[in-house]
Amino acid sequence: MKIPDLFKSGKTVFSFEIFPPKKDGSIETVYKTLDGLSDLNPDFISVTYGAGGSVPGASTREIACIIKEKYHTNSIAHLTCVNSTKEDIDRFIEEFKLSGIENVLALRGDINPEIEPKHDFPHASDLISYMKARSNLSFSGACYPEGHTECDNLDEDIENLKIKVEAGAEHLISQLFFDNSAFYRFIDKARAKGINVPIEAGIMPCVNAKQIQRMVSMCGASLPQKFTRLIAKYGENPEAMRDAGIAYAADQIIDLAANGVDGVHLYTMNNPYIARKISESVSNVLKS
Repeated sequence: MKIPDLFKSGKTVFSFEIFPPKKDGSIETVYKTLDGLSDLNPDFISVTYGAGGSVPGASTREIACIIKEKYHTNSIAHLTCVNSTKEDIDRFIEEFKLSGIENVLALRGDINPEIEPKHDFPHASDLISYMKARSNLSFSGACYPEGHTECDNLDEDIENLKIKVEAGAEHLISQLFFDNSAFYRFIDKARAKGINVPIEAGIMPCVNAKQIQRMVSMCGASLPQKFTRLIAKYGENPEAMRDAGIAYAADQIIDLAANGVDGVHLYTMNNPYIARKISESVSNVLKS
């Protein structure tokens, strides 16, 4: 199923993200993650591309295919383009077709200062335009509620987002955020610019203080006072911090659902326990 079709029912779409194993890890670890997530019945599961040094592309495609064939769940394969040529992308298109993959989350990808980037696809919008003209794939894109770190301001970033949608992105997944009011401001600005595709809220349950610091430094998400108080009180107690992080994420999701969000994309960190706790807390809310 093409992912945009999931939003036609009008219900709040609920989806997960997982990542492939590290380069020296076994893919069996991902199967254990999927076994732990399978009975939670997400609307789809996305699979990141080459995160943390994993083998680029191959494991992502394999896992996305297995999610469909073994677990009978819709999947999205992430694909970055910063280090890809047109020939690389042509090969990916053929491999997606052979694997039965219908949905791609098109990303530029992080620029590694130690690797000279290729120049065929400077932006995700360029990748989408190229692939859309050569395939029947459905394309999703990323968006940033508080603006991309490389943009001067949110308005500039939304102008770039409009270009991505006009190129063919039919569904958007947001970067993580901890302040729902920032997401609502972003939605209002995006809609005012004529961006009318479904936008899912990306929720990261932060369950330890070091993880929070790393995520904030990477994406620039702001921390509301309610969240900083939580870290200050529970940050040195791992179990308490885990439970508080789960509760905070569940609270975010309930508020988002009450405000009519199109969907929620849960960054599971390949942790079925955390995904289960959150899913069980919000399942009745999302069905309402």
